[in-house]
Amino acid sequence: MDNDLPTTGDINLDHAVKQWLQFDKNPKTIAAIRDMLSQGAVTELQACFGSRMEFGTAGLRAPMGPGVSRMNDLTIIQTTQGFCSYLEDSFKDLKGKGVVIGFDARAHPPSGGSSKRFATLAATVFISREVPVYLFSDITPTPFVPFAVSHLGLCAGIMVTASHNPKQDNGYKVYWNNGAQIIPPHDKGISVAIEKCLEPWPKSWDAEEAMKSPLLRDPYQDIYREYFSAVEKHCFHREINQKSMVKIVHTSVHGVGHAFVQSAFKAFDLRAPFAVQEQKDPDPEFPTVKYPNPEEGEGVLTLSFSLADEIGATVVLANDPDADRLAVAEKQESGPWRVFSGNELGALLGWWVFQCWKKQQKADELKEMTKDVYMMASTVSSKILQAIAIKEGFHFEETLTGFKWMGNRGKELLDQGKTVLFAFEEAIGYMCSPAVLDKDGVSAAAIAGELTSYLAAQNTTLSQQLKAIYEEYGYHITKNSYFICHDQNTIRKMFERLRNFKGPNTYPQECGGISVTAVRDLTTGFDSNQANNKAVLPTSKSSQMITFTFANGGVATLRTSGTEPKIKYYTELCAAPGNSDLTQLKAELDNLVEAIVENFFQPKVNKLIPRSD
Repeated sequence: MDNDLPTTGDINLDHAVKQWLQFDKNPKTIAAIRDMLSQGAVTELQACFGSRMEFGTAGLRAPMGPGVSRMNDLTIIQTTQGFCSYLEDSFKDLKGKGVVIGFDARAHPPSGGSSKRFATLAATVFISREVPVYLFSDITPTPFVPFAVSHLGLCAGIMVTASHNPKQDNGYKVYWNNGAQIIPPHDKGISVAIEKCLEPWPKSWDAEEAMKSPLLRDPYQDIYREYFSAVEKHCFHREINQKSMVKIVHTSVHGVGHAFVQSAFKAFDLRAPFAVQEQKDPDPEFPTVKYPNPEEGEGVLTLSFSLADEIGATVVLANDPDADRLAVAEKQESGPWRVFSGNELGALLGWWVFQCWKKQQKADELKEMTKDVYMMASTVSSKILQAIAIKEGFHFEETLTGFKWMGNRGKELLDQGKTVLFAFEEAIGYMCSPAVLDKDGVSAAAIAGELTSYLAAQNTTLSQQLKAIYEEYGYHITKNSYFICHDQNTIRKMFERLRNFKGPNTYPQECGGISVTAVRDLTTGFDSNQANNKAVLPTSKSSQMITFTFANGGVATLRTSGTEPKIKYYTELCAAPGNSDLTQLKAELDNLVEAIVENFFQPKVNKLIPRSD
């Protein structure tokens, strides 16, 4: 290492640190690394340089700070150089079409990192290669980036956001020219390209110069106008909206969503939602919540419930900080608030979107038109859309977990002339418009607002409508949770035990006295439901995922998380229409889950930490 720098005694670590200090130009991250060196903080240095952030289909997500394991100026430059290089090889017209870059409001003063700073540096890299960049001049919701890719006909899009992660994190999310998130093999190709582009190019740090370039354009006004014009096409009950006196509370949980949801409601002629004042403005500290994730339910919604009770509002809408997800809660007649699960909201929105589409069709053409209608859900989400599809005559498709799969499949169907009405995943993600081939919490909020107003005009509620959907199409009761496990070896052994349950390549045949009727293993590619025992959905050896179907109508999927040290389970009991003994159905599912946890997870044997609610 340099003569004036102490060494750690670890040759690989010393080399990584030396290279970093050669390449980095951010005074704060340089000072942080020099401080660690002078203090002999080897453990901290190893955390910063132990392994480079892995670029996957979700791009990057990690804490902000110095080193190759963190999000910072240098890793953003290196990542963007790799991505730019990969795009140059993929698109001959990259310099003609360009890319779009958006950002949220995250910031990390100790390292000088922020979403805006990272977006600016990413733009600088592309401009240094004479690639046109549409860089949003202000914060936007994540859905604006895929919308811009499609609307402007660009080669790619980047959104700098860590969505609902803790405040110290940031992320780098990538879209392909079809307007959907990247899927394999692009992630591997980009990852390889990054490794070849670690040394900053001559002008990669020159942000000030790049911001004056004629190649830099601001798409904010154009995309704002065109996005809401596209969303407005999904408003079908304007007269009801205009007269509705329903009060709705909205929180953006210190993220970017406030102004955009207000605009979406205005586009639908809905009464403006009441904003939770303490949470409406972007704040990277997220001061009022432990985690800025509305999926966690009541804890994040405490201030919303308080405001709603104060003003007499019956419905609460909540976006995550980058406004691509939506949570909904409703005041019950008995007093408490009900937070709808992602699956329940998927049932409500899916049903509603289909009813609205249906009313637009001519009666004599409806049957034929319905044959070209598609809805999608991820494999760990409720099968309620499948039940609706079977009865109504449209198509339902299941995809792997994550909107990247639904977005790409949706584009394929649209290119075939099909009508893609709706897609959802249980993690409160909804695609209500094909204008955005990703989850979109802004359009979903407006559509949920219109549904609420319509139901109020019929003297009914979201909860009552959900009950009616289940009574017509069959109850779908779900129970999802997870265990925390930091030991990859334990996780591997747990899944291998299930694959070799009573001898090699044998799966459990029953659980808690209930027969297993089918097994699909998307790690190995086995599917007992297929004639050749080969899974139809794509498989991945790098992640664990097994689905068991039971004789009582139960379905359970066990999978590892791609971004957290969790083993998740998703269970559902699908009852036939008419079987509406909810207490009995819930008890049946509870018993099945208990047996799955005890027999498949073996938490005591594997020392698994249960979810703390």
